[in-house]
Amino acid sequence: MGIEILEATPERLVATMPVEGNQQIAGLLHGGASCVLAETLGSIGATLHGWPHSLAVGLDINATHHRSATSGVVTGTATAITLGRTIASHEVVVTDEDGRRLCTARITNLLRPRPGRPG
Repeated sequence: MGIEILEATPERLVATMPVEGNQQIAGLLHGGASCVLAETLGSIGATLHGWPHSLAVGLDINATHHRSATSGVVTGTATAITLGRTIASHEVVVTDEDGRRLCTARITNLLRPRPGRPG
């Protein structure tokens, strides 16, 4: 996927991903690739929030694709919606190199106690 993490805190995460190699048959950025980027950022954010007591497991992800990209690099920016004791949700906005919104996604993770650690 070629994802490169640039910034990572539980509250805000930023990463880039190349379009090349992540295209569907028509040459457009694959919608699934945008979802992979969003899930990666949301899962890392939830894990950072819950660590060391909890591990994050995905409950839900949804995405709306607003426009396409055919080349260059896209940027995903995840912002925490809620960081609770058992649930962490992030909104992820994927933009192109001109700052145009390509995709808006929301990911929710369940925070489960790490084995051998009290919840």
